[in-house]
Amino acid sequence: MAKQPNKTQAGTNVQHVKQQNAQAGQAQQQFGTEFASETNAQEVKQQNQQSAAKKAQASGGQNQGQQR
Repeated sequence: MAKQPNKTQAGTNVQHVKQQNAQAGQAQQQFGTEFASETNAQEVKQQNQQSAAKKAQASGGQNQGQQR
């Protein structure tokens, strides 16, 4: 079989793969930016702290109940 330019041994079109990779990179970059602009980091930190406090309070209450 004669070697064809821009093709691997398996017959993959190298140029096509490079184009797909470039498009995937652009889509991923856009996706990350979209969510970053909609997220309030301070609010997320506050929610995480509240959640941790509630979890600690709940597990502390269960431990005391088991000891009695």
